[in-house]
Amino acid sequence: MTAHGFMQIGLYLAALLGCVKPLGIYMARVYSGRGPLKRFVEPLERLLFRCGGIDREREMSWRQYAAALLMFSFVGFLAVYGLQRLQAVLPLNPEALPAVSPDSSFNTAVSFVTNTNWQGYAGETTMSYLTQMLGLTVQNFVSAAAGMAVLVALIRGFTRRHSPTIGNFWVDLVRGTLHILLPLSLVLAIVLVSQGVVQTFSRYREATLLEPSVNAAGKTVTTQGMAVGPAASQVAIKQLGTNGGGFFNVNSAHPFENPTPLSNFLEMLAILLIPAALCYTFGEMVGDRRQGWALLAAMSVIFLAMLAVSCYSEQRGNPALARLGVDQTASRQQSGGNMEGKEVRFGIVNSAIWSVATTAASNGSVNSMHDSYMPLGGLASMWLMQLGEVIFGGVGSGLYGMLVFAVVAVFIAGLMVGRTPEYLGKKIGAFEMKMAALAILLPCAMVLLGTASAVSAQSGREGIFNPGPHGFSEVLYAFSSTANNNGSAFAGLAANTPFYNGLLGLAMLVGRFLVMLPVLAIAGSLAAKKIVPQGPGTLPTHTPLFVVLLVAVVIVIGALSFFPALALGPIVEHFMLAAH
Repeated sequence: MTAHGFMQIGLYLAALLGCVKPLGIYMARVYSGRGPLKRFVEPLERLLFRCGGIDREREMSWRQYAAALLMFSFVGFLAVYGLQRLQAVLPLNPEALPAVSPDSSFNTAVSFVTNTNWQGYAGETTMSYLTQMLGLTVQNFVSAAAGMAVLVALIRGFTRRHSPTIGNFWVDLVRGTLHILLPLSLVLAIVLVSQGVVQTFSRYREATLLEPSVNAAGKTVTTQGMAVGPAASQVAIKQLGTNGGGFFNVNSAHPFENPTPLSNFLEMLAILLIPAALCYTFGEMVGDRRQGWALLAAMSVIFLAMLAVSCYSEQRGNPALARLGVDQTASRQQSGGNMEGKEVRFGIVNSAIWSVATTAASNGSVNSMHDSYMPLGGLASMWLMQLGEVIFGGVGSGLYGMLVFAVVAVFIAGLMVGRTPEYLGKKIGAFEMKMAALAILLPCAMVLLGTASAVSAQSGREGIFNPGPHGFSEVLYAFSSTANNNGSAFAGLAANTPFYNGLLGLAMLVGRFLVMLPVLAIAGSLAAKKIVPQGPGTLPTHTPLFVVLLVAVVIVIGALSFFPALALGPIVEHFMLAAH
């Protein structure tokens, strides 16, 4: 890799880590009720609570918190589904797009409510402006805020003693939306508009071609339609909320979503901005910032390792092309490496950073085609998702997933020394371990069972366009993405069918709510316990030793769960490509 590539990676990491502390402190103050914007936002909060009949002072048990979360998500699902089915007769549809099919509407509604943003459709030819804004963009905000609310509830579980409650879901939801997501999105959207990201309600534009062409019907074509729309406002929150759903079909590879090097850098930064800063928020709220730094370090170790794999694999190039004598060496005239499916204006390194960041977080947006990556480059992205989206992960969901792994790590450490495991002064018992096991294993089971069902059923095999291990990788990637609420795709898979829309929708529901519910149960159990003072036998959970243990637990569980499946897909494809 060139010095320029190393400089790009260094600049990205420096900017990301530089934002961790200030944003982390800000979010800790917001969820403690001391946000800097409180006096400006307070009137709107009071209005929302009054309209909803919500008593902001009344706290909830974990069951009440979970019930409120599920009810809110179900209403959101109905709203997004209804907008799609009725969009043909609703306003703000300048292209007169028809209603979306029932199975696609179901899949998309589940996708955006679960913060997955898996898209089996092309946005510019399927969704009206109203559906994009009122349905999809609204869910981008509130689904992200819901994930952050569950994290805050878990943090309260660690900090409270003998408490039957873990907070108020509605208060946490509103604070996350109004104090964090909306201000950041407003700033980013304005900057993106300044860079050329479109934001308009105009009809699609017609551009005159420099050279007329002939279409498949033999007719001469002199113009080309250009899709536009209110994209900047959706792009900002799709990145900051780790949603990832593109306004246009090719997502952030589209010049109207991502036109300049600055927009590309800011959108990449936004992917990991809140998940990384939430680690500091965690340390601040539990009263020991070292705990947050330890979790951030564990995430960063795996992130950097996978980034190295992806960059090396893509910069090395395609062995099949090398055998044909194609020059894939980086030089002043070319970026070298495997440029298939990548934007020339971004190159290898910026594409690799994005692909690793978007799959480490449960973002799923793309600025290159993951299906065209070399087998090991694709494996890096796929495996990051299969780890449970805990390497930064989604806003809120990534950190509470990593905390579940931390609970498992201290339990294993306790077994090694014959001592009752503790984490942050709370004893970890059988109930917490059962819930942690459910949160970790259910998405894994959904990935493997879903993939097995798809390659076994005729309806599933009909959607696979590429034969051999790569076709299997596309199916495995799809279920890894949906069951872990990522939303990116290998493509090459006809997933917009009743079979895949239904099965992938189920995977998204399992990956979201059957992880959230055990996490809330853990929060409620921990909040009811007393805080045990540290003693000589207490395992320090802020040291490099614990970071190594936590990384090992995450990797071992991921490797044991998915290595056989990966061996049938990207691993065997890598050896086949090298051998031929």
